[in-house]
Amino acid sequence: MGKGMRLSRGDRVFHAVNACFMAFIVIVVLYPLYYVVAASITDPTVVGNGKPLLYPTKLFFEGYKAAFGYEPLLNGYRNSLVYTTLGTAVNLLFTIPGAYALSRNDMAGRKAIMILYTFTMFFSGGMIPFYMLMRSLRFIDTIWVMILPGAVSVYNLIVVRTFFQSNISDEILEAAKIDGSSDFRFFFKIVLPLSSTIIAVMIIFYAVGHWNSYFNAIMYLNGREKMPLQAVLRDLLILNTITTDMRLSQTEAANRIRRADQLKYCVIVLASVPVMVMYPFAQKYFTQGVMVGSIKG
Repeated sequence: MGKGMRLSRGDRVFHAVNACFMAFIVIVVLYPLYYVVAASITDPTVVGNGKPLLYPTKLFFEGYKAAFGYEPLLNGYRNSLVYTTLGTAVNLLFTIPGAYALSRNDMAGRKAIMILYTFTMFFSGGMIPFYMLMRSLRFIDTIWVMILPGAVSVYNLIVVRTFFQSNISDEILEAAKIDGSSDFRFFFKIVLPLSSTIIAVMIIFYAVGHWNSYFNAIMYLNGREKMPLQAVLRDLLILNTITTDMRLSQTEAANRIRRADQLKYCVIVLASVPVMVMYPFAQKYFTQGVMVGSIKG
């Protein structure tokens, strides 16, 4: 719209209503996040009164003191970083080449392979057979039990395959072969540079999955020194929500109960901060990749 053009009354009303509506949506989305952060530093008695928390009142930091005073916390952060970094690298190593191969029309048996992959999305062997498999592979209480069992997500594989089918045409491959390019050279020199968007999306999907993972740790890791952050925070929460010791004074018991209530919010903040920091930098790739990967079924 040119600078000299004036908006009609109807346009001004529309823009005003649209701005108010978008502001309402922003508040609805952001307030729960703000509430959790504010509640994590506010006295639980204020939080528990049921009133909207507009700003922190009666500051109370016992939850964070208990969290940062918990010795396994930093070790849990370190383990989660290792599992997330190494696990995401393994996921990409298997998912990207596998999806590209399945996107090629000249691959023999690709439909049968996709049926087998899809079958695993609906049916599994169960918890006990899976445990026996991990034990026979000697993965129990090792770093690999957190990484290799989920090396490929079938859903992510399908998304990446769809991206390749939509964006890497057979004409590009034929032109590369005429120039003497091999399949491996075509994949590394042409396909990967053209797939930075979907690769960034897969990094987000897999990294968030590894960061939030705790079930495998609880099931297959024995020592605390290998536990990821989510399992450590779970133990911290359980440790502070057990029945109050009868030997404690009334004041000490009340403080412990308040600290246990606040810890719920502190745990959410501590577990979410790294992911929340990562998302703004990857938002552009996330939006583009999901939209492009959903063009075709």
